[in-house]
Amino acid sequence: MIAPPPIPSILASAFGLVTVTMWRLREARTAVSLKKIVIPPLGMATGFSMFVVPAFRIPLAWAGLAFVIGAVALAWPLLLTTRLERQGNAVMMKRSSAFLLVILVLAVIRFAARGYFDTILTTEQTGGMFFILAFGMIVVWRAKMLRDFLRLTADLESDAPEAALDQLVP
Repeated sequence: MIAPPPIPSILASAFGLVTVTMWRLREARTAVSLKKIVIPPLGMATGFSMFVVPAFRIPLAWAGLAFVIGAVALAWPLLLTTRLERQGNAVMMKRSSAFLLVILVLAVIRFAARGYFDTILTTEQTGGMFFILAFGMIVVWRAKMLRDFLRLTADLESDAPEAALDQLVP
């Protein structure tokens, strides 16, 4: 039998869900930039340093499988519900009414899977697995956003690549 996670874990997961949802809704009201697309996965990549600690380590095949599941299965709904559109000289994220449902379904899947993985892995290993899964999902999602952003901004100016790179430099 799969034991439910402890109450603090449930509360932390609920807080994370609310935070991500609020962030995404706020993000949809501002212009998309190259920096806003590229920095989240780069910042998240620093989380791989957790694997320096032996308690977080998992077999490489498990890590690969977690990445593929995130990149293929879990990124798919995000790819379907994220659209960029150009409004004048700005690129905006078009809201999807299905996005909140997708976030809730992904949270339920994560919650159910975590209940299972906590029975066969340590808490640290479960955290590592879900980090890799989320990283796979974010990388694919942001790569598509980057491709769409560059396509939408390609004809703004003849020096669009330089202008896009200037957005990365503060």
